[in-house]
Formats: sequence, C-alpha cells, structure tokens
Amino acid sequence: MHISKRKLNPRIEKEIKGIFHQLLADLKNKEDVAIFLRDFLTPTEYQALVKRLAAALYLDKNRPWKQIQKTLKVSSATVAKTQEMMDKKSEGFAIAFSFIKAEQWAGDLAEKISKTMKKIAGR
Repeated sequence: MHISKRKLNPRIEKEIKGIFHQLLADLKNKEDVAIFLRDFLTPTEYQALVKRLAAALYLDKNRPWKQIQKTLKVSSATVAKTQEMMDKKSEGFAIAFSFIKAEQWAGDLAEKISKTMKKIAGR
C-alpha cells in the first residue's frame, strides 16, 4: 500500500479521523461492517488486518511463532511486529481481546444453558 508523503493539514486530518471513528462506532451489525470493509479496503489490506488479529489471538494464547506462521501463512516479521505492538500494551489489542473473550464466554455460557435445558426437558 502506498501512502502519500505529503502531509495533510492537522486540523483537517483531525476532523476526518473524527468522522471515520464515529462512522465505525455507528456501524450496527456484522453485515454493515463487512460491506464497509469490503468497499473501503483492498483485499490485501483486509487480509492483513484479519491475519494481524489472528496472530495476536494466537500470541495471547502463547502459541509458538512457527505454528502461527504455518497456520496463518504469515512471515516471522508479521508475527514479530504483532508481538512488538502487543508488548507495548497497546490499548487496541486489549479492547479487541475484551470483546472477543466476552463473545466467547457468552457463547460458551449459552451452549451450557442449552445442554442443561435439553437434559431437563429429557427427564
């Protein structure tokens, strides 16, 4: 991806970033997010973000770097950069992990409740 070296006016950049952040916050469902990402990112940019998130999740679970590289088809540089960002205690990773873990917890709980209800109904 090529980014222009010409600097944007800081006031305009701040305003545009604010609009962008608000737009992301306003997206209400997975379908809207998928459509937005499909239209605003190239397939390569999208794949890079997905793989970075997956690498971070694997690193968080203390998976070996070689396994991450093989499973995700990423370079050691990608794993290293992701690890470096995580080591900086990046708030973005913490936010992402909290949402993902909450969703997993809720899914696990729903599954347990469903199994319990089936057992009760089967009595």
